[in-house]
Amino acid sequence: MRGKTDTEATGHIEDRMEAFRSKCRATGLKITPQRMAVYKALLESMEHPSAEVVFRQVRKTYPSISLDTVNRTLLTLSEIGAAFIVEGSGDAKRFDANLKNHQHFKCVKCKRIIDFHHEAFDCLHIAENLLPGCTVLRKTVYLEGYCDLCQDSHKG
Repeated sequence: MRGKTDTEATGHIEDRMEAFRSKCRATGLKITPQRMAVYKALLESMEHPSAEVVFRQVRKTYPSISLDTVNRTLLTLSEIGAAFIVEGSGDAKRFDANLKNHQHFKCVKCKRIIDFHHEAFDCLHIAENLLPGCTVLRKTVYLEGYCDLCQDSHKG
């Protein structure tokens, strides 16, 4: 599979930023430089960053921004459907701007989260009587184990 060139990657991020501006307008959120910087940092991340990681990136441009502002912004992104909170087991919340159908694998040793997609997981059937009176909005699959980098050290 061919990787994206810098120009393609930049264009993709700019397209996503414009879509985010539209989503903000549609939901009545102000389009602030700080909010845009938080979203851009999330888009550019090669991992599923915590608020702390996003904060460290954004404060390079906005030194007076607070961790609380970054955290509240990330939660707002989740509320409006611009990002997901990667559900997990007790660690700091991690965020994901990838809105396409996919699943997550988390390494229990190094805490790395890896995206993967298995189409059968998209079609999980929830029996109607399983949750009477409830409406399922999203189904997620989250796997835990040892990643390829930690597998060998775990065996030893």
